[in-house]
Order: sequence, then structure tokens, then C-alpha cells
Amino acid sequence: MDIENILKAHGQEHLLRHAASLTEEERRQFFAALEEIDWETLSLAEQAEAQPPRGKIAPIAGCSLAEIARRRAEYAAAGKEAIRAGKVAAVLLAGGQGTRLGSSAPKGAYNIGVSRELFIFEQLIRNLTDAVEFSGAYVPLYIMTSDKNDAETRAFFAAHGYFGYPESEIKFFVQEMAPCVDFCGKLLLEGRGRPALSPNGNGGWYSSMQRAGLTQELARRGVEWINVFAVDNVLQRIADPVFVGATIASGKMCGAKVVRKAYPGEKVGVLCLEDGAPSVVEYYELSEEMANARAADGSYAYSYGVILNYLFNAARLAQISSEKIPVHVVKKKIPYLDGQGVLVSPERENGYKFETLILDMVRLMGSCLPFEVERSREFAPIKNKTGVDSVESARELLKQNGVQL
Repeated sequence: MDIENILKAHGQEHLLRHAASLTEEERRQFFAALEEIDWETLSLAEQAEAQPPRGKIAPIAGCSLAEIARRRAEYAAAGKEAIRAGKVAAVLLAGGQGTRLGSSAPKGAYNIGVSRELFIFEQLIRNLTDAVEFSGAYVPLYIMTSDKNDAETRAFFAAHGYFGYPESEIKFFVQEMAPCVDFCGKLLLEGRGRPALSPNGNGGWYSSMQRAGLTQELARRGVEWINVFAVDNVLQRIADPVFVGATIASGKMCGAKVVRKAYPGEKVGVLCLEDGAPSVVEYYELSEEMANARAADGSYAYSYGVILNYLFNAARLAQISSEKIPVHVVKKKIPYLDGQGVLVSPERENGYKFETLILDMVRLMGSCLPFEVERSREFAPIKNKTGVDSVESARELLKQNGVQL
């Protein structure tokens, strides 16, 4: 079926309104992009407002700071052995730009130094290097970029000599994109020959690696564990041997670094059990009674706040990769081309994006070890330029941990 008939079958003929003004090459690229559209995903817009009911929520047992302290030597030795054997890889989710920081460059290229340059990417590489030096072996690092920042990210690493990490141990791959629609389910255009697309959420990292042929590389290298982490936490420990060792010792299929909630209503996702499987419940989904419930030791029963640093069993990931990860329909402000061909930047939400979430992958893994870390030592997120979870707060935490700025 040709593209015109495909669009007609799905009520999307409006996409061709500017096709006549395209060159032959632009039309070829446009039609190729339209042929990639997953129409089944688009149909989810019809149920955008429907929220599936949650299952039975219960607390999950985890590895506390006290237990980690008691067994640190044991866990560190097991993690070191796994890294030395080439069984651990790391995946950095770095598809975003520093828009909220006032920068159009990749977020990881933002300079957080004060008296000298110190880039977010640089600090993360330093954190990873700590595990390398302890273990005596390099950890392969895979960096997920986006269509918008891929070339700039690659060039940035090359220009800075990969911050001392071997170039051969760093691979880049581009995150898959998902189409954007208006509230009526009509695909939006961001150019006369370009459908409006956005990254398909942090749960798309594994399928994006598959598409790039990198999961086969992981298998060839004998990688058994994949540490996935986000770009914006500059204090996080990456391929942490203690975390790796504890997860292996637990026999569980994944591990999640967590921090204890500071107070019952803190706005963090909480790792717990849902119908017996690991699940992340948002703070607003917990009843007041559950948020304030106490465990036998007096701590909050639902206290494990996730920080987007996970360790996944590679074999289990390969098993669940054929399963359909839930797609979340999210209201967003989406720039679009109007009927006159003018690019509009809306002031309020005007459509839906389709995203998969890494927390749903945790649930599909079947079991998860919450691994507690100290906030002041491992959690310095950079979401804003000033205020809470900002460049300012991250700088203060870095200083407390001996990082020269």
C-alpha cells in the first residue's frame, strides 16, 4: 500500500498538505519517516485519560545501609570479580539538552565548575573511573543520545579526549523516536516534510540498543549485568562494585539504588511490591496512611526513593525484550507547523507524546533488590539552574565530597 493510502486509512491525510512544495529528496525522506510510524501506538491516544487501576501495594525488603556496611567487603569482592571478568557494562541515558539550564547544548556538556571547567560528562566519567581503578578493568560504556544531540555529543567527547577514558570502550547510539499527536489523535508536523517526533522515554534504551546492534555486542563480550543511569546525577557511583556484588548475591534479576525518603510526602517515586512484583509507585499514589506507615524498626514502610540508577540482568532483559513494555500517553507542549506552514510554539499543552518508562522494565524483570545509598554521597541531581535539585545544590554536594570546583 502506498503512503497516501496508508495515511487515508488512518485519517492522517493532512500530513501531505505541504508535500507538493518538497524536493524529490525531501519527499523521499518524509515518506520514509511516515512508513516508520507505529499506528498501534498512536491509537493509545484515544485512552489517554484512562488510568489503569493499581494492584495490591506492599512494602519491599531491601539492602539497608547497615547491612551494606556489614557485608561491604564481601559485596565489593564479588563486584570486583564480575567487573574483572568483563561481566558488567554501563549505559548512560544522555538524550536531553540543557534547556532548563539555559543551554541548547547536550545536558552533559554543561559546565558545573566554578574556578575551572568541569563538565557533567567529565564528572560522570570520573565516577566510573573509580570503579575501574578499584577493579583493575575497564567497564564498557554505552551512551544513548537523541536525534537532536547525537552529533554534538560525539564531537564533545572527541574534543575532550573522552575525558581520559579509552575511546574503544565508549559507544554511542541514538534513542528511538515516537510521533506526537494533537488531542484528536492527528499527527503533528514540525516541518513541511518532517513529522513531529520526540524521544520514546527512558524505557526505550534497550530497544534502541537492539536496533543499533549493540545488544549482540554485549552478548559477544559476555556481559551479564548492565548498569543504567541518567545524566543529571553528578554524584552517582557507576558500575559500583558493592552494588554489583550485592545484587548478584541477592539472586534477584535487577537492583535499584535508592535513598530513604526524608519525610512521608516527599515527591519521589517509591520502590515497593505491586501484586508481588517490584514496582515504582509515585508519591501521589500512596494513601496518607501508607505514606506514614512504619516498619518494625521505626522507619517508613514505603521509604525507598528511586534515583534512576539500576542494574539489570542481561539474560533476563533478552527474555522480556519481546514483551510489550507499557506505553504512557503524556500531555506536553509540542511545537508544530500550522495549516499555513508557520511553526507555532504553544504556551500550554496541545498534544500527546508516547513514552516508555524504565520503571516498567523493573516490574517486568520479576525481582529487584533495593540498595540503599546515602543522599549526601550519591544523589546530586541537576534539574534546574538554581534552587532545589539545581546546579547550585549539586555544586555544594560535590564540594562536600571533596570535588574541586
